[in-house]
Amino acid sequence: MSELVCIVCPRGCTLKVEREGDTFHVTGNGCKRGEAFAVSEQTAPMRTLCTTVRTVFPGVPVLPVKLSAEIPRDQIFPVMEAVNAVTLEKPVAMGGVILENVLGLGADVVAASGLLAE
Repeated sequence: MSELVCIVCPRGCTLKVEREGDTFHVTGNGCKRGEAFAVSEQTAPMRTLCTTVRTVFPGVPVLPVKLSAEIPRDQIFPVMEAVNAVTLEKPVAMGGVILENVLGLGADVVAASGLLAE
């Protein structure tokens, strides 16, 4: 049995997960989303990422960015390495793509701020 805290909503239910073969039994969840989260955490944990990217603009030395979709949890550090290798040299509007399909994971790194919008 494993125990984890659900992060799907602010409620933060303490979930207990038991596995029997290919079947998971989840208790402690306040909703179906908690059950789905618990099973996902046991089989293929996914995460989103918010960070910053360097720029060449003195007034905005870093720009907030985020991923457009969740990625496998074990890919967070490789994605961060890819983001850290980028220095933004052109203005970009909020939602503008900084890195397309980062590491082939099906998620784009996009601007989370309009600070550099033209």
